Amino acid sequence: MAEQRKKVVLAYSGGLDTSVAIKWIPEKYNMDVVTVTIDLGAVKDLDAIREKALKTGAKKAIVIDAKDTFVKYFIFPALQSGALYEGVYPLATALGRPLIAKLLADVAHEEKADAVAHGCTGKGNDQVRLDVSLQVLNPKLQIIAPVREWKMTRDEEIRYAEEHNIPVEAKIKSPYSTDENLWGRSIECGILEDPWAEPPEEVYKWTKNAKEAPDAPEYLEIQFERGIPVAINDEEMDGVTLINTLNARGGKHGVGRIDHLENRLVGIKSREIYEAPAAVILHAAHKALEGMIMTKDALRFKDIVSAHYADLIYNGLWFSAFHQDLVAYVLSSQRIITGTIRVRLSKGTCTVVGRKSPLSLYSEKLATYQKEDTFDHSAALGFIKIYGLPVKIQAQKQMDVLAGREALHLDSIMPPKVKSIGKTEAEKKR
Repeated sequence: MAEQRKKVVLAYSGGLDTSVAIKWIPEKYNMDVVTVTIDLGAVKDLDAIREKALKTGAKKAIVIDAKDTFVKYFIFPALQSGALYEGVYPLATALGRPLIAKLLADVAHEEKADAVAHGCTGKGNDQVRLDVSLQVLNPKLQIIAPVREWKMTRDEEIRYAEEHNIPVEAKIKSPYSTDENLWGRSIECGILEDPWAEPPEEVYKWTKNAKEAPDAPEYLEIQFERGIPVAINDEEMDGVTLINTLNARGGKHGVGRIDHLENRLVGIKSREIYEAPAAVILHAAHKALEGMIMTKDALRFKDIVSAHYADLIYNGLWFSAFHQDLVAYVLSSQRIITGTIRVRLSKGTCTVVGRKSPLSLYSEKLATYQKEDTFDHSAALGFIKIYGLPVKIQAQKQMDVLAGREALHLDSIMPPKVKSIGKTEAEKKR
């Protein structure tokens, strides 16, 4: 009786790399391949991809619609946290990887597989995100990364595909490498590798050039409950529909283009172009709502948490105890983030133009300079005396010791005395 072959679960996109991997893995590792195609909002024809996997040699082809899971457990928590890598990147690709790893591990368990495989190269961030996540989820699984191992050029891959009767839809490689899901689209390579070169219009698919966008602006009112968007213009929507709606409306006005020279986890700087209309709109609205509801100290601390949260996602540490700790704070902070933000979309910009919340800390009666003002102006003098007391005492007690301009570098913080220009009024009368 022949010994049963081991199984490997391959994350399959239908593209050249993973199609070649279906043939290459059995040759190299003597394993049967089970493919898993995961729809995070970008897969156009799941049935066609499944059929291609089976025709190419997969023993089984599994298709998973994970859009709702992606939004609920990955996108919206990242939005609540304010996670923007280096202040600009909404982390679309990075957020998809831990979910892909989780689904690969789940299928490997169900199929009693010994290994999982993915199509990442040895140069990018995704290999780290997937490998680290899989090591946490099931450290017993062998991880195979054919593209990282085989060192074939693109032309060699195409020849291999032709020799093994693997359908190759494009003979000439696009100069760009792209990845997309519900939360955004990333583009790199080609002319984009020159940081001085302006991105050509051909790289953009979701967003109009601002010059071609409608002249009339569009206004949207986005409602949040506990930091999660739930409706647009009073129309309640599920997360997937809401994000798709904002991608379409924002893209029509040229909103969501990001040109970022970022620091990759593997130690190099990389020029990345992103399209993320919904993410740009929702992050702007969410931050504006927090600004209305949270105290100053809470906002300052939330900025620190947001930076750590973004780094954690980017660096592939979603499944970590540190993430659990940050989640506890974020969820606590978001209990009060309920309200509505009005944004204006126009010629490539998203501008917050209105805010309201039943939990707002803003008081018009305290802020106004009109007769309705209820601020106690008489309290200001005492407040200033107490607030300025520490520096006043320091000046009285220590300035003799600290008086040396050179030692204090005072020239850098204290300008010289200003000389008057022309004659004073008193001099003119003489």
